[in-house]
Amino acid sequence: MKNPVRTGIFLAVLAAALYAVNAPCSKILLDYLPPTLTAGFLYLGAGLGMGVIAVIRKLSGKTHTEARLTKAELPYTIGMILLDIAAPVCLLFGLRATTAANASLLNNFEIVATAAIAFAIFREAISPRLWVGIAFITLSCLLLSFEDLSSLQFSYGSLLILLACVCWGLENNCTRKISSKDPMEIVLLKGIFSGSGSVVIGLCVGERAEVWWSIPAVLAVGLVAYGLSIFFYVYAQRLLGAARTSAYYAVAPFIGTILSLIVFREMPPYTYFIALALMAVGAWLCAEDKPLFRRKNKRTMSEDNSDG
Repeated sequence: MKNPVRTGIFLAVLAAALYAVNAPCSKILLDYLPPTLTAGFLYLGAGLGMGVIAVIRKLSGKTHTEARLTKAELPYTIGMILLDIAAPVCLLFGLRATTAANASLLNNFEIVATAAIAFAIFREAISPRLWVGIAFITLSCLLLSFEDLSSLQFSYGSLLILLACVCWGLENNCTRKISSKDPMEIVLLKGIFSGSGSVVIGLCVGERAEVWWSIPAVLAVGLVAYGLSIFFYVYAQRLLGAARTSAYYAVAPFIGTILSLIVFREMPPYTYFIALALMAVGAWLCAEDKPLFRRKNKRTMSEDNSDG
């Protein structure tokens, strides 16, 4: 691989662009399918779609060179699956109580959660510049989370989305620990088990589809926004690490915001544009933190080699 840095950045941004369709499409589909079932079928769409791709890859006779998951990665794999059940359920319940544009921008809090957890629990190096970027993103998220700045009333929809970001931040770090393994296998596990878990929970609490076509529609969104996105995200994590990948992945909410404004034609309040500016600065600071990236990339590679 000539330039793993550029390759990792390209894959992270590609994953972000694919995920960006999630908020506006899910916002529409939530009118026909309840949140927990929607979360489940999104992941099932990812698992089933990638399963078909895996079968095609096998039938084509391509040599399988990726390492398989082992018992040593079992705790991280289980954590990844359970967090992938909780996170989208929180996101979709939050999406019902806020705008798709607001939700898309709030998704950037995942950078803060991923970096903080990577630093505190997994001892991943975080530079002062990255911390400043994280501070801007956090300030933007706080601004977006208040329904009324005069009374400082929190929006419970925004809080649920932030909780989803925390779950995904921890999940990102779990996935980082197994990112040296076959990305196809990781996506299949995420899709089938996380999706099935959410569907079972949704059916047990009495959720049902309003119209039949909503299920294949959600499955299709899941294939793109979760399946293909996760697939490329795992490859990016292998090259960049958890904190760095999430920083480049920060373009997803901006793409999602633009799509949401086009689809729903909703003009957000002035506080949204202030938050957008703060978020843009924070994302730029995180993404342009190149010196730390090089040090971190070398350290991660040496750790992966020692683990192998």
